[in-house]
Amino acid sequence: MAFVEPITIKDAIDSVHKKDYLLPAIQREFVWDTYQIERLFDSLMRDYPISSFLFWEVDKENIKNYQFYEFVREYHERDNTHNPKASIAGESGVTAILDGQQRLTSLYIGLKGTYAYKLPRKRWDNDAAFPKRKLCLNLVAPSTDGDFQYDFQFLTKKESKQNDESHVWFVVGVISR
Repeated sequence: MAFVEPITIKDAIDSVHKKDYLLPAIQREFVWDTYQIERLFDSLMRDYPISSFLFWEVDKENIKNYQFYEFVREYHERDNTHNPKASIAGESGVTAILDGQQRLTSLYIGLKGTYAYKLPRKRWDNDAAFPKRKLCLNLVAPSTDGDFQYDFQFLTKKESKQNDESHVWFVVGVISR
């Protein structure tokens, strides 16, 4: 196994988006909550290391010996918590992620996806109890949580437009377009 030159977050997210990176069946499902994702983005903004990733290059002739899954893209606490099975077709092998799935999924959701969790006091069978939320950054004030420097929050479209003297929300995914 060789050390590979570092890649940018943009390159990693593009590879997840193009389904160049897949998950082997041995990986657990995505389990991070919004607090953990917000903490990851705060760490990135503070230039903290987020550790390395472990990739497994699977040759085309060996792909049929394994089951692979895609990354969760639009997390929904009730309807979409499972990674979909990947359709393996093409001329090349697969890059499977052995370590780093939670971080890569979190980066993808924060930059391109959504996270829908149940609102308190709402019924589980109520679709409106699970509004889609995008990761937003407050541009004018630091976090009020002592564990964070930056104020990242998953907000609905309506919430992200409610700005005042201490809140100007920027949808983080806009930067990756």
